[in-house]
Amino acid sequence: MKPVQDDTGKRYVLLKRSEHASLVRDPETGNECYVQNDRLEHLEDESVLETAARTIDEPVRTLLTAVHDETALGLLVDLGERGPLGVREMLDAYDCCESDLHGRLTVLTAADLIAETDVAGERGYRLADEGEVALEAIGANTDANPRRSGDDRGER
Repeated sequence: MKPVQDDTGKRYVLLKRSEHASLVRDPETGNECYVQNDRLEHLEDESVLETAARTIDEPVRTLLTAVHDETALGLLVDLGERGPLGVREMLDAYDCCESDLHGRLTVLTAADLIAETDVAGERGYRLADEGEVALEAIGANTDANPRRSGDDRGER
């Protein structure tokens, strides 16, 4: 199986190739069909598994690849429920040291799941749009706190 793309940019997994047409599967739907060979090109820079992973919405893929443990996931969920939160407030509330918290905040910020913001004149973090979409997709509650709406989301 190899990843291929048709002339419209649609990606498929190549199942069988014959002289004039190839049997391909749409990784999003699982539907199989034949496509003329002259309409297909091999994707050399992508594996079949990467093609399959692209069927998941990008915010959820980012969540799955950036969050490596339950503590980081819990941090993201808590920011979704109670955020934005100041760094001091997080250090007081969570049972992790400053360097562990900083490391997790850095990873989540780099993944665009959270964003730095001002909270009561101090550095804090809020859930970013990508983080909101990802948490909603997995069924987490992200709108429990009225502090999250409106102008409180101003970035630095």
